[in-house]
Amino acid sequence: MEHREERTPFLEVRDLVVEYFTKESVVYAVNGVSLTVDKGQTLGLVGETGAGKTTIAKSILRILPDVGARMVQGEIFLEGQDLTRISEGEMREVRGKKISMIFQDPMTALNPVQTVGAQIEEVVALHTQGTKADFHRRAEEMLEMVGIPKERYGEYPHQFSGGMKQRVVIAIALACNPELLLADEPTTALDVTIQAQVLRLISELKEKLGTSMILITHDMGVVATFCDQVAVVYAGNIVEYGTKEQIFDHRSHPYTIGLFGAIPDMRSDETRLHPIEGLPPDPTNLPEGCAFWPRCKFATERCKQGKIAMALTADGHLCRCCNLEIVSEEGGEAACQHQSLK
Repeated sequence: MEHREERTPFLEVRDLVVEYFTKESVVYAVNGVSLTVDKGQTLGLVGETGAGKTTIAKSILRILPDVGARMVQGEIFLEGQDLTRISEGEMREVRGKKISMIFQDPMTALNPVQTVGAQIEEVVALHTQGTKADFHRRAEEMLEMVGIPKERYGEYPHQFSGGMKQRVVIAIALACNPELLLADEPTTALDVTIQAQVLRLISELKEKLGTSMILITHDMGVVATFCDQVAVVYAGNIVEYGTKEQIFDHRSHPYTIGLFGAIPDMRSDETRLHPIEGLPPDPTNLPEGCAFWPRCKFATERCKQGKIAMALTADGHLCRCCNLEIVSEEGGEAACQHQSLK
């Protein structure tokens, strides 16, 4: 019988736990997250503010604060190499060259006293071989690639609009052709027209360079357009995980159902949206059992006890729910039968 080797994911995060702490309390930011990203694919992380999405991305890049944050446990493999076990010097070689991040706020991501060209050039010089002229030329190429004339190389961040600043941040992130791009709500601060331009730009560059991506967003429309897989994050844990088609067509967790219920649907006769009642839990005092049960209309006593394991739904994606059946939407999609994941 022929032996088949198990395929190794491009990126694999296993059982990641991250805490922020002060003298008075501990914030349980990420609580056992596991995920994978294949070469060239895009994973969307969705969920409310404070769910732990950015902390997951910063943990992958190992840029958590030196004071007040700790990675309690977990493994992060990039092409089979555990990034949690390499030295800081080795990790600096990974940052920018293999993994780059587009930060949420371009206003704070850029140095106000350096020209935008110099900031792109600095990244290139750190990770590639060549002369000063080569680095300068590459920085100009990156500006042109993101739609900014190279003549603006010597200008400062305050001379650019919000959308142009975000393009500069993208140019910095992609300057060394990284294999993995972490995009943390890259269009949050932009108007709708510029959002579309920036997202189209990221998508085109990703296809051109063959880059894998983790996209953090609140926008399900963005997820539908750009993502291959989706992980729904709540209170520091993934509650539903599958392909884009599985999550959109067969959503099973009450939280995911609630997220979609709050989205306007032009095809529906509904006159009001259906927001999720209540607020996310206090991350310093998470409820026992499923963290969503205080807001869930399907909650039972079982939901309030012990750790809730991932389960396989009828169509094969993962859902963290202890109920055997979850009613999809009040409109009446078929109920989803769950089987325990071995």
